[in-house]
Amino acid sequence: MLAHFKILLSDEVDKFLKELDEKIREKIIYNIDKARQTLNPKLFKKLTLEIWEFRTQYQSKQYRLFAFWDKTDNKNTLVVTTHAFIKKTQKTPKSEIEKAMAIREMYYKNR
Repeated sequence: MLAHFKILLSDEVDKFLKELDEKIREKIIYNIDKARQTLNPKLFKKLTLEIWEFRTQYQSKQYRLFAFWDKTDNKNTLVVTTHAFIKKTQKTPKSEIEKAMAIREMYYKNR
């Protein structure tokens, strides 16, 4: 099956993944790849008009990687990750969404 989009991992997300245990890192990468192929909302969910999250649950912990779409190149659709965290509450903290929006703004400003 072909992937529906490409993914660009930010340095912060790359560092976050490298600091995780190998099994959880592999599960997150597996879920990202699966989300690319299926667009499953349980794995890749829209939070706001611009911000999405890759979702992985592993051993009762919820791992979230925030991202946004860059569709400026008509040939390739790119999803850019902004940052990641381990979710500790039912509701996604507003500060995490605001951080993702600020990173998105900087991305487009510095292109």
